[in-house]
Amino acid sequence: MKDYITDIPGIKVGHADNRDGMTGCTIILAEEGAVAGVDVRGSAPGTRETDLLNPINMIEKVNAILLSGGSAFGLAAADGAMSALEEANIGFDVGVTKVPIIPTAVLFDLGVGDPTIRPNFKMGYHAVKAASSNEKRLGKVGVGMGCTVGKLLGQKHATPSGLGSSSLKLNNDIYIGAIVGLNAFGDIYDHKGDIIAGCQDDEGRFINTYQAMKKKKIKGFGKNTTIGVIATNAKLSKAEATKIAQVAHNGYAKHINPVHTMLDGDTIFAMSTGHKNIDINLLATAASDVMGRAIVKAIQAVNLG
Repeated sequence: MKDYITDIPGIKVGHADNRDGMTGCTIILAEEGAVAGVDVRGSAPGTRETDLLNPINMIEKVNAILLSGGSAFGLAAADGAMSALEEANIGFDVGVTKVPIIPTAVLFDLGVGDPTIRPNFKMGYHAVKAASSNEKRLGKVGVGMGCTVGKLLGQKHATPSGLGSSSLKLNNDIYIGAIVGLNAFGDIYDHKGDIIAGCQDDEGRFINTYQAMKKKKIKGFGKNTTIGVIATNAKLSKAEATKIAQVAHNGYAKHINPVHTMLDGDTIFAMSTGHKNIDINLLATAASDVMGRAIVKAIQAVNLG
């Protein structure tokens, strides 16, 4: 196993990015389709095609999930991703063509590089073309390019972050994986409960955002957001996929503090590519675990890079 979401059968990942703009996008592709759900916890989200994931709505499967930088401008990358999949004859058949179903979420990275460069049609198109089951890059790649964490005192006091991913094998050859663009307002905690990234003082020491919020005025309203995807080859209904996305937010809560604030648009999607049954409670607990692992790996990858 690569310890990456591409360990999940039927899942490919593709990245496209720009180093001048310090921004990019990441596609999580399921060419055969995937049952999907979503849970949005942050109060400043930027999304596209999330309503159709409601279990009461018609569409049963998505073709991909797109995670993008660029704030709301980055939603334009989904147009390019749709074009690439339409060329490949992938999408919901409406008779005259196939309409690719690509729910999308964005994060705010405009303050890191050139703010006039954002993920666009071309970038979304190339992300699909680059998609591979062998992808395993972490850190400053794709949607992780402009990610930072700990922005209580503004961008200058934040810590670099990036893209994280992890996977687990459960019983009966069922796999679950996570991928995340980690761009939080809050600090990041490791598995021992220690801060490993976040807001720093002038000497580079972590100040503990929660404690500092009691004394400091908050800056950078809405300039954050952590977005991620859980994928599994377990069989899920749309309602069950939504529950998996919901419980996976516990991985955010364990490793990001503060989290789900008015300053974040925190969103998690869940995708099911398989037909094997598993206890939903085990799968949901594993979703939280693997998302937490992906968050920690995002920081580790940047530090090692």
